[in-house]
Amino acid sequence: ESADAQKTAFLLRKAWTLYSVTPLYGFRRARLRDYARLLSAFIAAERQRGLAVEVGVELDIKVALSSLADLRGSQLDQAALLVQLSSRSRASSRNSEDKLVWSGWFCSVFGDDLSENVPEHFTCLPLFLTHGAESYTSLVGSWFQKTFDCCFRRLAISPLNLSWMVAMWAGCKLDRPASAVELVFSVPRLSQPLDISYAIHPEDAQALWDTVQKTPGEITQEEVDVFMDCLYAHFHRHFKIHLSAAKLVKVSTAVAAAHCDGIVKIEHSQYLPGVLMLLTELAISQIQ
Repeated sequence: ESADAQKTAFLLRKAWTLYSVTPLYGFRRARLRDYARLLSAFIAAERQRGLAVEVGVELDIKVALSSLADLRGSQLDQAALLVQLSSRSRASSRNSEDKLVWSGWFCSVFGDDLSENVPEHFTCLPLFLTHGAESYTSLVGSWFQKTFDCCFRRLAISPLNLSWMVAMWAGCKLDRPASAVELVFSVPRLSQPLDISYAIHPEDAQALWDTVQKTPGEITQEEVDVFMDCLYAHFHRHFKIHLSAAKLVKVSTAVAAAHCDGIVKIEHSQYLPGVLMLLTELAISQIQ
């Protein structure tokens, strides 16, 4: 377990931008070294055409592709694919360490709904997460789309899915003191933007969820609605504000945080598979 934790430690406590990806055609796991070399050449060529990633700095971009075999939910899932871009200034010494400037990874955690229904020669890794400059994301995405005939789309998270996330994560029992459960709402139709932040003590949020959930391990839309309605009623009783009239844009818990723009930060390794399973489901629903 400690070895697995070390492999996935870099995934935690970073803000990842989410994309959905259609199945990759002709992808071969045995050719990762070739793909890294081709992607590196593609990035260099694009920069020479004037599409500089970093202006005024001569950088060599080193590309590494590797598999994360443990990061999947079932035997039908493909192993996750990690893409890392590192830079080294040409002026620096050869012994200096490369600096990691961008990371992205494709994964599928219990993505059986998609993988069971695709033809041969297609690889299903529907969820793509990136951390780093958007210019690098654009270059990597362009190369993958041209090479494997796939399509990338930003993955937004609806208020309904955010409410599911906060209900699920607030009820998780952790092995260390938990941070507050926070919900951020955007108030519509105002001349100036206004956000409302609503923080709940983690034990209170968990106690509320325990009273709402009827069957441990199972969650229904009705239970999520009751949980949110209780939070809304409590807020209205104290501040006379109807949060149901505002838009839920962000949720933050000790397990993970998620923003409606499709940005997620995973805080706890214990629940990493569960968070990725939910995000995989959202990515597949956008593809289908």
